[in-house]
Amino acid sequence: MTASSTRRTSAAKSRIVAVGAVAVAGALLLTACGDQTDSAGDKSSKGADSTAKTAPLFSKLPKDIQDAGVIKVGTNAEYAPMESEAGGKIIGVDPDIAAALGKQLGVRFDFTSGSFDGLISALNSGRYHVAMSSITDNKQRQEGLDDKGKKLGEGVDFVDYFIAGTAVYVKKGNPEGIKSIEDLCGKTAAVQKGTTYEEALNTQSKACKDGGKKAINIEPFENDTEAQTRVKSGGAVAGVNDYPVALDLTRKADNGKAFEIVGEQYDAGPFGIAVSKKNTQLRDALKLAVDAIIKDGSYKAVLDKWGAQTGAIDAAAINGGK
Repeated sequence: MTASSTRRTSAAKSRIVAVGAVAVAGALLLTACGDQTDSAGDKSSKGADSTAKTAPLFSKLPKDIQDAGVIKVGTNAEYAPMESEAGGKIIGVDPDIAAALGKQLGVRFDFTSGSFDGLISALNSGRYHVAMSSITDNKQRQEGLDDKGKKLGEGVDFVDYFIAGTAVYVKKGNPEGIKSIEDLCGKTAAVQKGTTYEEALNTQSKACKDGGKKAINIEPFENDTEAQTRVKSGGAVAGVNDYPVALDLTRKADNGKAFEIVGEQYDAGPFGIAVSKKNTQLRDALKLAVDAIIKDGSYKAVLDKWGAQTGAIDAAAINGGK
């Protein structure tokens, strides 16, 4: 679910505070609301078969995952093209990248969709092995801090696999003449709660007030679909989201007739696969797997398939966010 001005400065901290302070604090243990993908294997299989054991990086995984043959993934499937639901399955860039990783690791990735702002707390509770949901890697999440730097709970490690910035989108035709996030002073903006782009709006709103202008009237919603509906109805003059998500929205909503992006993406930062700080073996195995799929071309093939080439990276990193 750019989901710091990142996704930035405060914004570069982008959606993706998405799983931000509330998530890190462990306020919500999400209730699964989606289906699971079988992108990396047959769900009915138990444990790793002989083929899996010959996968290049199988031996790098923790023993419990080797035995189970599965990595449980928490996501928020509302961010096409990164992750969304269709026909009872979770599809998109992240599930397809996970499937490619699964071939390197010899296990399948099972995705379950739930509340975005509960992903990190659910991960640290042991509900999932990883969270993969367009989550911006930043220091705040790494260290388990709120937006004021107060320690709220356990942080997480990230394996960075993509890069994206924040985008402002408006109703088609841009009736309010919005050109950038700075133009939202004194106006209403819609956003998904608990995301880094909500933090981006909060940061900009403070800048508005510091500059003698009216604050932004920020309307946070439980899910991004509600925020989009608010913009489409004219109740909010703009919405803020990750650039690849906003771009997909402008292409597909009402066949491209509902929204448009204003300006360019800004404060780009890495998306990371979140892993418990206690599970460094899994973290390191995932980094090796990301590097492997970049090298063999399957990573590029996924991004090409979903029109997400602008987010490509050359090499994986651990905790590369700022």
